[in-house]
Amino acid sequence: MAMEKTAGGVTSVKGVDAAGVHCGIKKNGEKDLALLYCPEPARAAGVFTRNLFKAPPLLVTEQHVKMPTRAVIINSGNANACTGEQGFKDAMATAELVAEKLGIAPAEVLVSSTGVIGVYLPMDRMAQGVDKAVDSLSNTGGNDAACAIMTTDTVPKESAYTVDSGGHSFTVGGMAKGSGMICPDMATMLAFIYTDLDISREGLQKALNRVVEQSFNLVTVDGDTSTNDMVLLLSTGASGIKVEEEAPLWADFENALFQVCQDLAYRIVSDGEGVTKVIRLSVKGASDYQVARTLARAVLNSCLVKTAFFGEDANWGRIITAMGYSGAEFNPSKVDIFLGDVQVTDQGAGVVFDEDKAKKVLQQREVPVLIDLHSGSQEITAFGCDLSYEYVTINSDYRS
Repeated sequence: MAMEKTAGGVTSVKGVDAAGVHCGIKKNGEKDLALLYCPEPARAAGVFTRNLFKAPPLLVTEQHVKMPTRAVIINSGNANACTGEQGFKDAMATAELVAEKLGIAPAEVLVSSTGVIGVYLPMDRMAQGVDKAVDSLSNTGGNDAACAIMTTDTVPKESAYTVDSGGHSFTVGGMAKGSGMICPDMATMLAFIYTDLDISREGLQKALNRVVEQSFNLVTVDGDTSTNDMVLLLSTGASGIKVEEEAPLWADFENALFQVCQDLAYRIVSDGEGVTKVIRLSVKGASDYQVARTLARAVLNSCLVKTAFFGEDANWGRIITAMGYSGAEFNPSKVDIFLGDVQVTDQGAGVVFDEDKAKKVLQQREVPVLIDLHSGSQEITAFGCDLSYEYVTINSDYRS
């Protein structure tokens, strides 16, 4: 099996057209409406936020994702969240606008929104934007679509891989947005992934559930799970290759899907609001996945840990404190912690270490941290970031 990184995102996949346009939600003239379209019906699966305040577009998509899918419409700048019955009507109306323009059924349209919470969608501008987006659809429009779903993101986020295996060739490609309000629980901010393999909806859902746990659900920027979080995975079948779970190609497909999701998840953290450091936290020797994930989340979400990394201070005491209150079951007397190759604790106790060497590790853009529990065989790698002055500045006037 050979897997190669491919230029482009969603439109690197056969059977996917895309567009990104400005419809007037954003005041600065930037693109704010993306449309993804499959000329032939695709199958879709999704994972969605566990936040109890679920935005109306997400509720519509949860219904429609069970049906054959032709289009995904995403607007940025307005989350259409906490907008009550009118918000749900607007989300449904958005699907109807797309369906009418494309000549498909409203149930074949998935809807997603991101931006400010508690503001109604400007449906007159949405209608004009849908017309413009449909007219702009192309098989090279992936980057425009990726730009159109950005809010506080500073760069578009795309990833794609082509796999050659056993005489078969297929592609998995996707795009995502996210910079703040990132602490996924079933999903992350927004991600849209396609493959040209022919896979059942049940197979897509199983693969997505497994891969999300090892990618999007292991990143955090600020500990906040959004009202609009979703990850969608669609199969166009345009390669003509049908794959089932027991087939030899299945493992290759899941591997490519993981690489795309891992790329997108990492780019979200790397582009986190005000980020100056990415923390690559490996937890090994855990008794199971949940223990490792719980510990990683506690450490990476700790404001004291995050500010220590921003200040390049090797304050390992903040790490063990976060571990101690995480709720995870482990033996403190077995814990070793390393900052890069600098060991700072041994069997739960501090050791004398070279402060200058540790400082150099903390000055890196990506800071590797290892926590070894010596209590099992489970190992995960999670990603987080520091907390800077800029994060506070961005989020103190977000609505303006």
